[in-house]
This record gives sequence, structure tokens and C-alpha cells, in this order.
Amino acid sequence: MKEILRTVILRLNFFLFMTCFLGVLAVKVHAQNEWPRKIENNNGTVTIYQPQLESLTNDILEARAAVSVKTNEIKSPLFGAMWFSCRISTDRDERLVTLIDIRVTASKFPDIDQENIDELNAFVETEVPKWELVMSLDQLLASLEINETALKQSEGLNNEPPEIIYTMKPSVLVYIDGEPIMEDTDEPGYQYVVNTPFFIVKDVKAENFYIKGGNYWYTSVDIRKDWKNIEKPPKQIKTLAEKAITEEEGDDTENEKEENPVVPELFIRTTPAELLMVDGDPDYAPIEGTSLLYMTNTDSDVLMDINSQFYYLLIAGRWYQSASLDANDWKFIKPDEVPDDFARIPSGSEMAGVKASVAGTQEAKDAVIENQIPQTAEVSISEATLEVDYDGKPKFEVIEGTSIKYAVNTDKSVLQIGAKYYCCDNAVWFEADDPNGPWQVSVSVPSDVQDIPPESPVYNVKYVYVYDYTPQVVYVGYTPGYVHSYVYRGAVYYGTGYYYRPWYGAYYYPRPVTYGFGVHYNPWTGWGFSMTVSNGWMTVGYHSHAYGYWGPAGYRPGYHHGYHRGYQQGARAGYRAGYYAGQNRGNNNIYRNRTNGVKRTGGDRVNSRPANPKGPDRSTRIENRNVSTKAKGKNNVYTDRDGNVYRQDKSGWQKQENGKWNEVSREKPPSRASQGPSQKPAQQPTQRPSQQPSNRPATRPAQQTSNRAGSSKNQSTRMEGLNRDAKARNYGSQRTQNYNQSRSNQGVNRSGAGSRPGGGRPAGGRR
Repeated sequence: MKEILRTVILRLNFFLFMTCFLGVLAVKVHAQNEWPRKIENNNGTVTIYQPQLESLTNDILEARAAVSVKTNEIKSPLFGAMWFSCRISTDRDERLVTLIDIRVTASKFPDIDQENIDELNAFVETEVPKWELVMSLDQLLASLEINETALKQSEGLNNEPPEIIYTMKPSVLVYIDGEPIMEDTDEPGYQYVVNTPFFIVKDVKAENFYIKGGNYWYTSVDIRKDWKNIEKPPKQIKTLAEKAITEEEGDDTENEKEENPVVPELFIRTTPAELLMVDGDPDYAPIEGTSLLYMTNTDSDVLMDINSQFYYLLIAGRWYQSASLDANDWKFIKPDEVPDDFARIPSGSEMAGVKASVAGTQEAKDAVIENQIPQTAEVSISEATLEVDYDGKPKFEVIEGTSIKYAVNTDKSVLQIGAKYYCCDNAVWFEADDPNGPWQVSVSVPSDVQDIPPESPVYNVKYVYVYDYTPQVVYVGYTPGYVHSYVYRGAVYYGTGYYYRPWYGAYYYPRPVTYGFGVHYNPWTGWGFSMTVSNGWMTVGYHSHAYGYWGPAGYRPGYHHGYHRGYQQGARAGYRAGYYAGQNRGNNNIYRNRTNGVKRTGGDRVNSRPANPKGPDRSTRIENRNVSTKAKGKNNVYTDRDGNVYRQDKSGWQKQENGKWNEVSREKPPSRASQGPSQKPAQQPTQRPSQQPSNRPATRPAQQTSNRAGSSKNQSTRMEGLNRDAKARNYGSQRTQNYNQSRSNQGVNRSGAGSRPGGGRPAGGRR
């Protein structure tokens, strides 16, 4: 009893510590991106209000911002506007965007004498570029529009339904990638299944198979069926499991005994499949304001449309429709053709999370926009290295419909384009004259890469970009398409839906999968996987190649433990908490997996650790930037495209004229952040960037003003633009506040999100 009490106290203390730590971290992060920001030195002070975005092209952001300036000669703050361009360094782990390499391209101060214009402009345009400003990713997203080019890039996905297994018992789907491939273990007389991420071992003499999942053991003489739970496996099997799991991944399963444990049933599949598991007979509850019912006793997303009597099931972002749950005759439904009531699901509903997969909803728009934001990095050309191992001599196959060939007998994405070879490794492009190297960092990407169709297993590399370079570094980035998140008809999908044939020779190299692992979308962290009964159920052993199933992001659990702890704390409960709180925070930055060459990513300069297989982490950061501070006052000052400055309060809009705020409109500000409109589309390159680096000079237009916008806009159009900006700012601030508050409240995520079977290791199985 004392030991149990001691364990409880230790876990409680750890939980309280982590809760406090995350709370402090959230406060720190929140403080970093509060606006307005203040920059000051001995010559004066510049107060910058939240930027109003004009465009995002590649990793270059163009924006304008209202500013107020005080110098030693000018004691009262003077309001004006500045236009600037900068690089963005995104940090999806903290949902922050750092504005770096700022270049002030124009500034305007309407209320000062001509003799002071040059001095004031020079002060702003000289001082601001010395600083790096931080804003939340959600503030950035709220100010951008959906890019139509990005919507078209994912056409051609395969949306045919996989096998959907309906069961009313606690169950787990065990996926084997094709016919089982057996290899010898270090223990004579025992073999393991190579082509699965699960621990499956065979006693050759007895011809019995064994599976370990969580705290449970199973055995069967037929690998496809009739699995039975056993209390104690043979000693040799248990020893193999302990050795394999300890060496390969570590056993992150729960050790405590359940009062009433539920032993799940196993379904073994060698082709793509998904599990629709219900806890007994289906139970339903109505969704307020709609003619929809949702199934309450399942961790799947199942809706029932009363009007049509059809069931709708959401899998990997795709909707499937059927008149029966158990007939396995599901039909794909496009996200813009689901019943209208799907878009009317209230935000506080148990099923609000599915709206990210309903085209036209704000949740879907947010997801689509986020899918356009790149994770960026600055990579050293001289320090980044690459080695490619092949299973035998390099073997290439043509990508159908293109002139490109790709290497089939390696875990890396190696392309042959003309006489050159290119490899995309952890979101950095390399090139060589020979498939065996030597490899060097590439400063451009052939435009042919954009022709790769989704039928190819290397389709995802088209979402990795080279933006710019200098003789020392290359500026690179990737959008979520690289980690298999694609946009289709106004919603986000996981995976292409195609089955890719793996390579098996002396080594086994799996390819990315879409189905079989209960993929769900989380707006804060992207896609997460589940094993239905418990995300900790899957015990990986022997499988350094398991990394290949999940692609560059690795395996990222998306749920709490399910039936393992009783249904009320089950999978959807964990998913809902993750949806609203962002608690399932894995490592979203692939560049942190690199062991060398990354100079900056996530907003910070870093030193790589060659000895660390997981690449650079936060302890290796070099903090070398000037840090602005929070300025006094509200973040309610804006500038129009002509450089006039406005302030919004409860009474409406006021304009800064002759040092005073004069009322110009009685129009009330938006009462709540319900929509996220914006201004300019975010654009990703569809062709390779120029091979020459951009100098982006910070030249000031004559007479202090910018030619970006014509001054002939009437007052109505001007106020429409300001209202859009204000609405977007409010919406982004609300999303940021919700994320930070929820994150600090959630404390510890026991599901171990972010763990990566195979995590920075080569994806090759042993023979």
C-alpha cells in the first residue's frame, strides 16, 4: 500500500510540475507575440502595431504596420505607417512566426513638417531592421486567404474507401504490409514479421505466432485469425520482446493493473483497412440545430442524417456514406457535397471537430490556409551532409507520366532528372552527379518535380522548396504536403489514398500509408494516429524501418488511452481535448531531425548535434537577436494602404490628423471573432525560384510614401479594408488566446504524443 501511495504521490508531483512548467511557457510565449511592440535605444522609441499582411510568397512576407515614433528631438509620439518585407521563420511546435531580415521599404508620416521627414524616415528604416519581431502563427493565418493554386495541387488523390471493419467489441487493427515476410531473430528457432510496425514473432518449431500489444499477449497458429489472449508467453518469446523493445523503441505502455481490464479482439489485415469500433449496440445523440445524430459510443466520427437515413464516417479527412454500418458498401462523398447541416454543427458540440473536413466552414478554411504555411530553415551549404544507402546497386524506375526516375531500393527519396541525381532528405534538397554521391546541398529544385503525380510514393517531395541562397546558406522550407497533409476541394486530407508497393530484398523499405491507423486531424498539431483501443497498444520491436510508414513526421499519437481506462476517458475524449487544447503536441518541425547543417529553424539559430540522432533541440539554440518589449496601449491602431493611420474603439473609427484622433465613422467594431477574413493569398512556388539570391533593397520611395496603393479609393472602400483587417486581427488574437490558455490548462499529455518509431534512424529492416 505504501508503495502504491508513493507512486501516486510521485506521479502527482510530476503532473503538477509539468502543469506549472507548461503554464509558465505559455505565458512566456504569449508575452512574446503581444502587440504593440516597443523598440527603443538612446536615440528614441518606435512602437509597432500588429502588421497588416499584404502577401506571403515563398518565405517572404510583405506587410505594412502603423507605427508611432519618439526621438530625442520629437517628444510627443508621431503616428505614421511603414511598409516592410521580411523572411518568416516558423515554429509549428510553439505556433510562432519570427519576422527576420526585415527591410523597411517605405514609410510615411502625414503630420510632420517636410524638414523632419527625411530624419524620421531614416530613423525608422535604420532601426527596425536591427530587430526580429515575433507573432503567433494564428495571427498570421487569420490575415491570409486560401491560395487557389494550392487547392489545385492535390487533385488526383485516390478516395476509394478501404475495407471498413465494423465491430461492437473492443478491438485493434493489426496491419501487415502485404503477405507476411518472416526473418530470423537472434534466438534460434524464432522469426519475426518484418513488414509490420507491430511486434509479431513465430515459434518455428511449434508453428505458433505471438503478438504483444500494451500489457497483452496473444497467440494463434494462423496469423490471419483466431488470436487468443494468454497470460504468460513462453520465456524465449518474452525475452525476445524485452530485448527488441528495449533496444529499438522503449516500452511506453502503462504498467499499472486495471481493475476490470478489457482485452481487445484482434483483426489482422494485409491490405488497407480501417476499424469502426462501437462499444456494444450503437447509441446516438442529437446535434443541436441540425437534423443530425452522432454516435456516442465510438471513437470514430460517425454522423447519421435523419433526412436521408444515411450514415457518414470520417476517415483520414475523407467522408464515406452508407445506408448500413455493417454492409461495408461505403461510398466516397466530396467535402463540398456533404449535407448542409454538417456546416451548422455548433462550435461547442461534441462533433465540432469534424467541421475541419466540411468545405466552406471557418474550421476548414483555417485548415486549408495552415496547409499553405511553410516550416522554414536556414541550412549551411558546407555543413549539411547526406549519405544514401541502397539495398544492392541503385535501382531506378520511371515515374509514370514524367521523365523522372526514382530509386526503389533505398529509404531515401532519390530522383534521377536528366543526368543529375536529387535527394530530398528531412526537407533539404541535395544533388549529385552519381547516385552514390558525393552529395551537396542544392540551391534550386528542378521544375520537373512539380510534375510528380500522387500515384508515386515520392509525391510528397514536391512540397519541399528552395527559396533563396547565399554562398554560405540556403533558405528552404516545406508545407504540410511533405508530411502527407493535402488539400482537396476545400478541406484537408491525410495521405494520397494510394497503396505503394514496398521494397523487399536484403532489406525491407515500407512506403507511406493512408489507412489502418485511425488518422484524425488536430488544428494545432496536424494529423495524429490511434490504435483504436489505446494509442499505447502498439508495441514496436525490431522495426527500425517503421519510420517509413509515417513518412518524415514519424508516428505521432493523437489520442489518450481508450477502452484501456473505460470508455468515458476514451479515444474521442482525448481527441476532443487535443482539438481544443492542442495538448497532443509532437515535434512538427522536420528540420529538428537533422543531425547537421541547420543554422536556423523555428525562429532561432541553432547548433546541430552530430551525436544526437534526433537532431538539434532547444538546448542548442543561440539567442542572438534584439528582443522588443510589449508597449503600453491597446492593439487597435491600423494603417490603410495610403499610409493614413486609424484607431478603432467602441464608438467606431478615428483618424490621426494633426496630432489628434478625429472621428470618421460610427460603424461599430466586430463584437466577436467569428470569422477570419483576410487580404492577400499565401503562395507557394509551382516552379523553382530564381537561382540568383534576392537582394531586396530597402529603398524609400520619393516623398516618403509608397506606390503600393492608389490614393483614389473612396472612404467606403477604405473603411471596408480596415474592417476586414480589424476582424482578422480579432479572430487571430482569439485563436492565439484559446491555444495558449488551453495549453497551460492541460498539463501533461500522457499519450506520449510526438514519439516516433524509427524517429531519425534509417528506415531499413534487418535481415
